[in-house]
Amino acid sequence: KKQNESNSGSLGCFGWLLVIISLIFVVVTFPITLFMCVKIVKEYERAVIFRLGRISDRKPKGPGLFFVLPCTDNFVKVDLRTVSFDIPPQEILTKDSVTVSVDGVVYFRINCPISSVANVSNACSSTRLLAQTTLRNVLGTKNLSELLSDREGISLSMQETLDEATDKWGIKVERVEIKDVKLPVQLQRAMAAEAEASREARAKIIAAEGEMKASRALKEASLVIAEAPSALQLRYLQTLNTIAAEKNSTIIFPLPIDVLQGFMQRK
Repeated sequence: KKQNESNSGSLGCFGWLLVIISLIFVVVTFPITLFMCVKIVKEYERAVIFRLGRISDRKPKGPGLFFVLPCTDNFVKVDLRTVSFDIPPQEILTKDSVTVSVDGVVYFRINCPISSVANVSNACSSTRLLAQTTLRNVLGTKNLSELLSDREGISLSMQETLDEATDKWGIKVERVEIKDVKLPVQLQRAMAAEAEASREARAKIIAAEGEMKASRALKEASLVIAEAPSALQLRYLQTLNTIAAEKNSTIIFPLPIDVLQGFMQRK
């Protein structure tokens, strides 16, 4: 098998003949062909050279100067910088049959220039399309509550899936983020009504607990006042002092409830 790969990677007799003719042409027309043979790639770029349709040296060239033959060689520049793109909003049906619109952003870079050129026609476009389908597949297995609360876990799951799928293309997926989750208007109203009802229920429970604690405190206070009857008179004077402090002309005369019990029993 290795022998077959070495044979398929060689140029053959005719190929080497063309290379030698191209070298002779370069030497003969040296001052003119100098500008055609010397190429430059930047620090963040690499050049994949094809010699007679085959990848030369099985490794990219650059950064800096490199040499190509004008008649037999051509090259493709590959950008190694991190690229980001937005995933268009996708209408997704969650596991609990709720339709939501979700969009995100993906950060990736080319890790192997030769694989990105030889194994896929357009690495960036293929990654974009794969990110859309991966977003649908991953979110389709999640409930609405998981989608809203576990965005970090969903992002990591998408990153691992994309990175594994694009490894053969020479692409490294660095980060995936869920940007926004849009719910239908009717579902938003239903969730708002549910949240409001839950808050009202908690408020009623808290008020009931407060009344219960207040009644216990009043019971304890009545027991203390029952032990010292003069304390009730002092409390009455404190109440009158509080009312008088606000410049109020209202006068309160306390009437014991025990006096009214006699009339109630006669009826």
